Amino acid sequence: MAETAKKSLNLKELSKKPELLTGGHRLCAGCTASVVMRQMLLAAEDPVIISNATGCLEVATTIYPYSAWLTPWIHSAFENSAATITGVESMYNSLKRQGKLPVDKKIRFIALGGDGGTYDIGLQSLSGALERGHNFTYICYDNGAYMNTGIQRSSASPLGADTTTTPAGKVIAGKQQYRKDLTAIVAAHNIPYLAQASPSHWRDLMEKVRKALNTEGPAFLNVIAPCHRGWRCKIDEGIELARSAVETCFWPLYEIADGKLTINYKPRQRKPLQEWMEPQGRFNHLFKPENAAILERLKERVKLDWHLLLDLEIKQKLDLKEWQGVLKDKYNIDYPVEY
Repeated sequence: MAETAKKSLNLKELSKKPELLTGGHRLCAGCTASVVMRQMLLAAEDPVIISNATGCLEVATTIYPYSAWLTPWIHSAFENSAATITGVESMYNSLKRQGKLPVDKKIRFIALGGDGGTYDIGLQSLSGALERGHNFTYICYDNGAYMNTGIQRSSASPLGADTTTTPAGKVIAGKQQYRKDLTAIVAAHNIPYLAQASPSHWRDLMEKVRKALNTEGPAFLNVIAPCHRGWRCKIDEGIELARSAVETCFWPLYEIADGKLTINYKPRQRKPLQEWMEPQGRFNHLFKPENAAILERLKERVKLDWHLLLDLEIKQKLDLKEWQGVLKDKYNIDYPVEY
């Protein structure tokens, strides 16, 4: 069960905490992955041990013989960040049982991975760790492609995205598939806590990190992390694009704690998806007349996913008969009472 945060998130107090990810690393200027990591580490209230899958974050923060991490940190292969950290967590529990560590000593265990190392290559490792019920938190920084190795498509890349392996041209107009809904896949594991977050909404992200770290059992956070090289946007637009992803409902902010879904932010008026897409060069081709149908498919899918999320939240608050009434009024679906 996810516990409430021990202390309120106060900017003045947070500014006094030591930074556990130092400056001087070699992430690109404007990279939001480092912003996500700094917010995550500032939110932590207990010592942490980190396992980091191969990727942008790992490569740029630990070029031998240097490291930007001021906390225990392990480089894992692309596919096994979750397995690595759950091995560490198992050893920690064993040492406590043997009396070699104080039983009241609290250490939190965090696995990190990009969308390539989480949605794709590391999914089996993540799924196994969640199913086994280890006490750890997995944080995915999702920049929507394999940015470190040349901006190849991943299953997190949106429909129509222009990448080096789905180039927009005469044959295809970018990626041909919708992005994978990894957060929903994790939810199907019935773990105690999971959430989607954005560095543009720092308090929401940090509160979710604290809930995740204070959860007994596995927890998961999926965090959008714009990449100006892969998204082909201006260097200083990362946080604003993260905010725009939330305002257009491309990236809803929600959490599921002990099976209960809560949407943490609902835009007063959902902004058009093109406001998020237009600053990104990877979508330029979708605004040409010949690709209008693909753009409409993407807009309709984002709208549908947002409405389904709203419906799930409403469903929790209604009994069966009331829910059937909603379905009939909204979708003209008439289910029998025994459904």
